[in-house]
Amino acid sequence: MDKIKIYIKSILIPVILGGIVGLIISKSIDYNSLEQPLLSPPSILFPLVWTILYILMGVSYGILKNKGLTDKDVDLIYYLQLAVNLIWPIAFFLLKFRIFAVIWIIILLILIIFMIISFYKKEKISGILQIPYLIWTLFATYLNIAIHILNK
Repeated sequence: MDKIKIYIKSILIPVILGGIVGLIISKSIDYNSLEQPLLSPPSILFPLVWTILYILMGVSYGILKNKGLTDKDVDLIYYLQLAVNLIWPIAFFLLKFRIFAVIWIIILLILIIFMIISFYKKEKISGILQIPYLIWTLFATYLNIAIHILNK
């Protein structure tokens, strides 16, 4: 039962925090009114993808936690990337700091790479489960840069 509690907590933390940020920015999301670059997905896709990614994030961390493989370095990179992740939509949508959001998402990409490496060294599947997060964030970086350029 303790293992199940660890997974539930590990999954709920990013999902709930992401949901709170979603509520905070919901009235400020101007995605559909912005000039869109090629390959821009419909806005409905974003909350679905992010929910899946937050679940994968939590499962990945939960695996490490359940196996006693977390330490201060794993915790630091995990919670730091999560904090940076949660600040990005506030910067991009609520504050409309588009160029800052470009820089911020690049920082997030670097942290995700470090997290994948750190997790992979401890438990391969935990690192592998983060690859969709990296791919989506690379795509989000493209969107962020293109939207900044197209909407100056």
